[in-house]
Amino acid sequence: MDKQTEFVLHTMEERDIRFVRLWFTDVLGYLKSVAIAPAEVEGALSEGIGFDGSAIEGFARVYESDMVAYPDASTFQLLPWRGLKQGTARMFCDIKLPDGSPSYADSRFVLRRALKKAAGLGFTFYTHPEIEFYLFKTPIVPGQVPVPVDSSGYFDHTTTAAGVDFRRKAITMLEQMGIPVEFSHHEGGPGQQEIDLRYSDALTMADAIMTFRVVIKEVAAMEDMFASFMPKPLAEHPGSAMHTHVSLFEGDRNAFYDASAEHNLSKIGRSFIAGLLHHAGEITAVTNQWVNSYKRLAAGGEAPAYICWGQNNRSALVRVPLYKPQKGSSARIELRSVDSSVNPYLAFAVILNAGLSGIEQELPLPEGAEDDVWSLTERERRAMGIRPLPQSLAQAIALMENSELVAETLGEHVFDFFLRNKRAEYAEYRREVTPHELTKLLPTL
Repeated sequence: MDKQTEFVLHTMEERDIRFVRLWFTDVLGYLKSVAIAPAEVEGALSEGIGFDGSAIEGFARVYESDMVAYPDASTFQLLPWRGLKQGTARMFCDIKLPDGSPSYADSRFVLRRALKKAAGLGFTFYTHPEIEFYLFKTPIVPGQVPVPVDSSGYFDHTTTAAGVDFRRKAITMLEQMGIPVEFSHHEGGPGQQEIDLRYSDALTMADAIMTFRVVIKEVAAMEDMFASFMPKPLAEHPGSAMHTHVSLFEGDRNAFYDASAEHNLSKIGRSFIAGLLHHAGEITAVTNQWVNSYKRLAAGGEAPAYICWGQNNRSALVRVPLYKPQKGSSARIELRSVDSSVNPYLAFAVILNAGLSGIEQELPLPEGAEDDVWSLTERERRAMGIRPLPQSLAQAIALMENSELVAETLGEHVFDFFLRNKRAEYAEYRREVTPHELTKLLPTL
């Protein structure tokens, strides 16, 4: 018995754990869970738990539906909202086939495969997300505009606002689960919050993001609120992003840092950005996977709609922050298109492989854009070689389906299922008669 298994079994006995939830993520980024009794945990860690994969979106066709979930003992954590006595714990799972081979439909495996490629090149991939979300009053009525819990704005310090107490409780719970928080604040929209998780390797961070969303929704429910990670829930207010800072390390050295280079950005860092820009359109269906995602990208302001980079330009798709220019370990780049409802495993995988392709091909970095890209004319953007991001899910799908990079990153099964699902989502969306049409057209036509 290895040390991690011993720790899990000892902790369960010591803390009187009565249920252990096994978590895994389907292709669309929805968290799935099955609960087992403590007596089953040791067997599950060694032999896995069988389940019907055909019941999970994207996992298996009916005639190949048997799957096995193998808990990852390193992810064992108590669920603090379930109480400290006779409590509940969770572990993330890797999904395999009955013969022990990895399931190519497992989001976690998709990211593991990309990380293995990076490791083969000598790199470790680190990420740091800024996660935005809205808090609304309950009840939420489908089809009606939700009501934010406050009317505060960006960085407002209002001691009586509901979000202040909420963030304190949520952060306390996250840290009880071993998820460190760097900072938090009120965002620009009424009821909109931001909580930033501290840098870690991409797999640990993807697990943390899935846990984060559960914690936020649980705390909101306790406070009689509803938390939403929908990219653009309110037409007149900012959407919710997950600006993602990334870096590559070679051992203990930040591969993006060069003290003698412009912006302190190394050749590897510049090529990584070039790869992101080159493949930006192709990966957008993964980083912005919902029809609603494109309402946020079309909103202007700090939501990117054009493929460019800049050192201090929050309208650019990729930004190079200079918070601590003399500290090499802090060198990173920030991808600003990602929204907070994303499947983090798939998103990190395509982001990483897009950047690695730039390094492998030694792609040159185009000139940076330091102007507000939204304020430029279309002719000015064309003259600067700045292309638009996909403007709808349909455009994003069209670019993704011809992308060798995304197909290789996701694998055939996930790639095909994802495209089928997104085509169906967009077809349903096109058939919908919206309130906008009823308001503008019904009275006059």
